[in-house]
Amino acid sequence: MSAPVELHSQDLDETRDVVGAAFCPHTLELPDRSAPLAVHYRAHQVDDIGVTVLDYGAPVRITTRGGSDAFLVEIPLGGRSTVTNGSTSLVSDRSTGAVLSLAEPIDTIRSAGSPQLIVRLERAALDDQLRTLTGAEVRRPLRFTTALDLTSPEGRSWRRLVDLVRTEAEQDGALVHSPAARAQLRSLLLTQLLVGQPSNYSEVLRAGERPPVPKLLQRAVDLIQDHAAEALTVEDVAVATGMSVRALQQGFRRYVGCTPTEYLRDVRLDRVHAALRAGDPATTTVTDAAFRWGFTHLGRFAGEYRRRFAEPPSATLRR
Repeated sequence: MSAPVELHSQDLDETRDVVGAAFCPHTLELPDRSAPLAVHYRAHQVDDIGVTVLDYGAPVRITTRGGSDAFLVEIPLGGRSTVTNGSTSLVSDRSTGAVLSLAEPIDTIRSAGSPQLIVRLERAALDDQLRTLTGAEVRRPLRFTTALDLTSPEGRSWRRLVDLVRTEAEQDGALVHSPAARAQLRSLLLTQLLVGQPSNYSEVLRAGERPPVPKLLQRAVDLIQDHAAEALTVEDVAVATGMSVRALQQGFRRYVGCTPTEYLRDVRLDRVHAALRAGDPATTTVTDAAFRWGFTHLGRFAGEYRRRFAEPPSATLRR
């Protein structure tokens, strides 16, 4: 565990830089210039989990552009905020927190007297825990419902876990100095959020580990893997495997966790991603890689790529 980072400041630029280093780059504005900042910030990093208490002391507006591969879980300790994450908006107060994807743009308007307890979780950590819980590969990007009901049994349980981690970190407790105990705390925190907060994997989590994929459906999976660059349709896959379209759709939803079309798209995105990572920027282009793997609408491709990998395809190519 690293030493805590503290800030008490009235300086807008200093606050933006310190908070941005912990969460993600952002803009910070004062809608009411007559109400100066009075920032109180204290952050603890316990392995790959960040726990922060942040109060701006004045009304602020915070905006991010997206593109970071992590989530912020905001637990209001007072006040009121209006938060928009991607296309979803909510009003956050002591009864309603927010689970925010840093891959999508965020626009927050926070009233004065709105301290927040904020947990930063890496997407990779949640994906790993999801694999552990379900025994299945995470093929679709994890997406949570934005509103976190802090009055529900699940919300209260998760808040208690966060308070435990925060208290142990604040008091330099024995739990945060024991690698085994930290691992257990981390696992509990990730599991409780995945199980308690609605997401696109909630049905899979409720069902537990998926049963083995039937042989006929495995043929469909293999066919998509082997012919992803071709102009496949759901009907083509159904005919090739001797299944009806309805049975194919139902089988993919039950055993793979998505539709055949979504699976084909994700396989193609993975192939483009691999090609861009291995490619030479001097000879490889994003357009060629996208067309090679069946993407003909470049604008839609770029949006899907960014949602899956939390960066534009050009950034992958430049690495």
